[in-house]
Amino acid sequence: MRLSGLTLRHFRNLGSQDLEFPPEGIALIGDNAQGKSNFLEAIYYLETFRSFRGARDEQLVGFNSELFRVTGTMQATDEECGTEVVAAAFERNGKRKKVSVNGEEPERLGDALGRLAAVVFSPRDTQLVSGGPKKRRRFLDIVLSLSQPGYLAAIQEYRRILQQRNVSLKTGQPPSVVMAWDSGLIKSGASVTRARRDWIDLRCEAFRDYYARISDGVSARITYAPSLSLTGAASEGGIAEAFRDALAVTAERERRVGATVVGPHRDEVQLQLDNGGSTLDLRQYGSGGQRRTAALALRLVEAKSIRESRRKQPLILLDDVFAEFDSGRSERVLELMETEETGQVVLTAPREEHVRIHSDSLPRWRITAGVVAT
Repeated sequence: MRLSGLTLRHFRNLGSQDLEFPPEGIALIGDNAQGKSNFLEAIYYLETFRSFRGARDEQLVGFNSELFRVTGTMQATDEECGTEVVAAAFERNGKRKKVSVNGEEPERLGDALGRLAAVVFSPRDTQLVSGGPKKRRRFLDIVLSLSQPGYLAAIQEYRRILQQRNVSLKTGQPPSVVMAWDSGLIKSGASVTRARRDWIDLRCEAFRDYYARISDGVSARITYAPSLSLTGAASEGGIAEAFRDALAVTAERERRVGATVVGPHRDEVQLQLDNGGSTLDLRQYGSGGQRRTAALALRLVEAKSIRESRRKQPLILLDDVFAEFDSGRSERVLELMETEETGQVVLTAPREEHVRIHSDSLPRWRITAGVVAT
């Protein structure tokens, strides 16, 4: 499927617009603060029904408006058939969100996720590397929720039970009350842990390859560092047993701090630079260029995951990605992106000469004060 149409109603500063997309995509040209990133944000909202910039839904409603609505029409490619329409709206009064696919509201929001198969590349992605573990866990949760059946339900169940268990600990409930939550926590937590570990194990070589190609031969790695000891715990049942043992060992500490101290909510994804036989944590010791390279490699792995697990060519959204790379890395990124198997490309740039990926084939659109001229 490719994005063939986009209808915007009061999303940030974008006003009311109806746009038709060429099969190859577009390059959106405009000065800073005109709405280029808002435009990509609106498209990607139809993938996850969240802002990729971390904004709350009420912050996405345009000034002097009470609601926003974004509708995307996806047209079949040569290998597919049919048309699909995904719409999302949010009303500020009452904080109501409504999502539909072909005019029908899904029973669960998760059933409508991932229809665009979109990946967004943004300068903000450096936070995946330089930020705390929560950002990397969120990256994993989004990728797996969109690509692995059952993951979204498992992580939602885990969070629900974790919250209840932590309330019991914080309010000083008897151990029997706290332990009543353990069975559900262990079951959902083991499922989440196994999915995260398996995804990283499967994609670690791709991450290493992408990083090396962008950095001209420098090697880096991605590893999963769970809060549980998984030595010998290959199966989901083994992980569950390790989780049960960890909860028993940490029970006294939990009562002191009033919170669950082991489990997927405490996992880490380590990004490390190979350094002559040893490793360096990219978050602590990586340069700005090295962190940007690692973040871009993560997004390329995400796109590869879409191709392999969802059997779709990803819609690539590029938010001025070359702005902060030096010339050498920019050329290698350009070469890599041109050779990757992607679907449509929608990119933003401040000047036409900054359009580099698929530069000969992308129609130029322009944006001024939120208004797109095609």
